[in-house]
Amino acid sequence: MNDFILPDIGEGIVECELVKWLIKEGDRIEEDQPVAEVMTDKALVEIPAPHAGIVVRLYCQEGEIARVHSPLFAVDDGVGESDETHQSEADVSADHESADHESDTAVMAGQRQTQAPEAAISSTAQSQIHTSIVERRSRDFILPDIGEGIVECEVVTWHVAEGDTVEEDQTIVDVMTDKALVEITASESGRIVRFHYAQGENARVHTPLYAYVPDDISEAEELGECDDGAAEAVSHSSRAPQDSERQPGNSGATPVTSHQARIPATPAVRRLLREHALDITVIAGSGRKGRVLKEDVLAYLARAEESAGDASVSFPQASVGNQRDDSPPDHEKRDDIRQTAPVRLEARRVPLKGVAAVMARRMVQSSTQIPHFHYGDELDVTDLLLLRARLKPRAEQEGVRLTLMPFIMKAMALAVIAEPVLNARLSEDGESIHYQDSCNIGMAVDGAAGLMVPNVKGVERLSILDIAREVGRLTESARSGRVAQADLKGGTLSISNIGALGGTYAAPIINQPEVAIVALGRTQRLPRFDAEGQVCARDIMTITWAGDHRIIDGGTIARFSNLWKHYLEHPDEMLLSLA
Repeated sequence: MNDFILPDIGEGIVECELVKWLIKEGDRIEEDQPVAEVMTDKALVEIPAPHAGIVVRLYCQEGEIARVHSPLFAVDDGVGESDETHQSEADVSADHESADHESDTAVMAGQRQTQAPEAAISSTAQSQIHTSIVERRSRDFILPDIGEGIVECEVVTWHVAEGDTVEEDQTIVDVMTDKALVEITASESGRIVRFHYAQGENARVHTPLYAYVPDDISEAEELGECDDGAAEAVSHSSRAPQDSERQPGNSGATPVTSHQARIPATPAVRRLLREHALDITVIAGSGRKGRVLKEDVLAYLARAEESAGDASVSFPQASVGNQRDDSPPDHEKRDDIRQTAPVRLEARRVPLKGVAAVMARRMVQSSTQIPHFHYGDELDVTDLLLLRARLKPRAEQEGVRLTLMPFIMKAMALAVIAEPVLNARLSEDGESIHYQDSCNIGMAVDGAAGLMVPNVKGVERLSILDIAREVGRLTESARSGRVAQADLKGGTLSISNIGALGGTYAAPIINQPEVAIVALGRTQRLPRFDAEGQVCARDIMTITWAGDHRIIDGGTIARFSNLWKHYLEHPDEMLLSLA
């Protein structure tokens, strides 16, 4: 079953009124046959069928409003169906004579298994019947807009399997755009019927991503389209041992009955049940319609441990505060590293796509189109480190991890006020300079999906503590590869902290359309002369600026860097400049 998606029917038109259906459910239609008339705010438009097939369902009634890029009707085009499937569907709608014929066939097929005559339909036939009914009841989840200008994405990981029961807002799949890894969640609870795309394939926005049966359609309703004989046969067959759900784990585990299979639970909960060899029927579900939640399983395990004492079910470490008693010794960790490290080189070809492909294109574009001007210096951050050490406990009380980055960003925003061209952009035609009214400072993070540069918005208006919160949030999001599109847009200046990995110097490439970027080296304890000429130990950080030499000259970037440096080396004076 495929959904027909209402296409664009005029520039700027997002919805229309369904005036008249020219077809009805059950009709066989041909390609390009008119199926409906819709009224926009400009004209009456006739909608043709994209391909031939049988109309399964009409999603809108006459007089209702239909939205562009949403399903209009469902059609069964018969693609991929075997003759046996068509025959089984015909048998479902046939009279008792046809049912008797299926019964004879099932008995003959079951002679090798000494199957009882009451199994009126073979397992293959009843499976096909059930699949056909579910297909008719299913709805397609339409891949929504996932970013400005994005028309397709790569399906990276399905977090569920066909047949799984999912909750509303549960993560279904990760998709990769040319900007970030995006998490797609379920629009409503239900059971997954079919994936329209496999992992690694490209899915288009506004097309069906997967099919599912909502929770409000019960199993009884699904079987209701069968006649009494077929439903009875399916009921008998569902109780047969060969159709029971296979449960990994101990060979003595309790088989899953038909009643047990109908208890709703997410894949994560079922995995937890398998890990502890638990029967889902012994756990009382607290969710809607008796759904077993993770909290129900953990509560059951807690009660089991309490009743059995110390020699009981072991808990997942996450449920015991911050203890890490299960951590292996250091020598075992080293052995694990040696075991997982590759022992030889392999020749292989890996496609460059997603964030990595976009980064490659942008770096080539930036390095070839922008004349880079580099400027290096040293920062004495001794006093800044002492100030951070004094403020760190206060920040921890607020649940914030305080690093040097918030101070570096705040000093940069203050310096921008004196040299606003560092926060500007050059127009695409190179004819004008656009000064920005907000200092949005980005930071390069080596994340799970590749190098990302999320930015903190309006740094000039934020406190050090507010900046620290944003830095922590963006760092966590980037490392997991799940940065929101809004956090990647609108950057005006960037910071590359190579020192976090141990580097001292770097020549960074500007993140176009920005006009400047700075690379921070690692902080080193080095000998320096004090005001009296005495050698003393100081904490020194090396920095390297890259500027767009089309609008930034050496004097400008030197003045900007000197002011920024002064604020960091004299943090007490920076406090005087805070708004």
